[in-house]
Amino acid sequence: MAQINFGGIDENVVTRDEFPLAKALEVLQDDTIAVIGYGVQGPGQALNMRDNGFNVIVGQRQGTASWDRAIKDGWVEGETLFSLEEAAERGTIVCNLLSDAGQIALWPMLRERLTPGKTLYFSHGFGITFNDQTGIIPPADVDVILVAPKGSGTSLRRLFQAGGGLNSSFAVFQDATGHAYEKAVAMGIGVGSGYLFETDFKKEVYSDLTGERGVLMGALAGIIEAQYQVLRQRGHSPSEAFNETVEELTQSLVPLVGENGMDWMFANCSVTAQRGALDWKGRFREATLPVLNELYDSVASGEEARRTIERGSTPNYRSELEAELKEVGDSELWQTGATVRRLRSKAAEKVEELG
Repeated sequence: MAQINFGGIDENVVTRDEFPLAKALEVLQDDTIAVIGYGVQGPGQALNMRDNGFNVIVGQRQGTASWDRAIKDGWVEGETLFSLEEAAERGTIVCNLLSDAGQIALWPMLRERLTPGKTLYFSHGFGITFNDQTGIIPPADVDVILVAPKGSGTSLRRLFQAGGGLNSSFAVFQDATGHAYEKAVAMGIGVGSGYLFETDFKKEVYSDLTGERGVLMGALAGIIEAQYQVLRQRGHSPSEAFNETVEELTQSLVPLVGENGMDWMFANCSVTAQRGALDWKGRFREATLPVLNELYDSVASGEEARRTIERGSTPNYRSELEAELKEVGDSELWQTGATVRRLRSKAAEKVEELG
C-alpha cells in the first residue's frame, strides 16, 4: 500500500502496479467466488472477475429477469449459475450483492451457510453498519470485507471493457483468518478497480448515502428542476431551458471537469462565464451547506436507513416507485430531454454516414 497525497492529506491507496492482477489471482486461487444477486452491481463485478480469470459462480432465483440476464451473459445453469442457496453453499467468498432489502430478507439463509473460514463480501456498508435495523450480524469465525466501486455496475463493466477502471473503496470489518486484508484488495483488483482507497464500513455508508441524496442524484436532480423551472417561467422555450440546464452540463462541462478539474474549467471559459461562476458559487455553497449538514445528520442517526427499510418493505412499494418515476419521466423537463437525445443521436448518425 502506498501513501498518496490528496490536497495536502496523505491517504492509503492501492494501485494495480503494486498489487497486480497476477498477485490477486494467486491470493484467491483456491477460492470459489459466489456472487449472490444479479441486479445492479452483480453483473459488472461477476463478469469482470470471470474475464480476469477468477473462479466465479452466480446465485440468483430461477424464473426471474435477472436469471435470464445471467443466462444471456454466458453463465451456465448447474455449472456457474445456481440458486441463491446452492451458490452460497458452494462459495468460499460469498459476495452479498443483493439490494439492501434483499439482504435483510435473505440474511437467515446466508448466515446458515457461512461456515468457519469463509469470507462475507459486501459492496455497501449498509447492512453491517445499521445492523440494529437489518439484523445482519456475521458469525465471529468468518472474514467480513468490503469493496465499493464508486459508480454503477454498468459503469464498472464499461470502463473495464474499455481498458480502464472505476475507483473503489475497500474495508475490513472482521479478520477471522488473518488474511482478510489481502483478500479485500485482491477482490478490488479482480472486479476491475482503477485504484483502491481504504475506509471502514461506517464511513462508506455515511458518504454513500449522503452522496446519493446530495450531489450525485438528489441535489443534482433538484437544482436541475429549479433552474429549468426558472427559465421556463421567465419565457424561455423548453429546448433552450433544457440545453442551458442539462445538455451543456452533461455533454460538455462535466466530462471536461472530470478530465481536468474545475479550476481548468474556470480558466478555459469566457470571461463572462468565469466571472459569473466565481461570483455565484459561494452563494450556492452557503445556501446548500445547511441542507447537506441536515442530510448527513439524518444518515448518521440511522433515520435514512430506517426510512429506506420501512418504505422498501411495504407490499405496494414497487408500484408506488413506478408512479414516482413515471411522474419524473413524463415531466416537460425530461420529455424535452428525450427529444434532445433523439436529435443528438440522429446528428451523430448523420456525421457517421458522411464519414
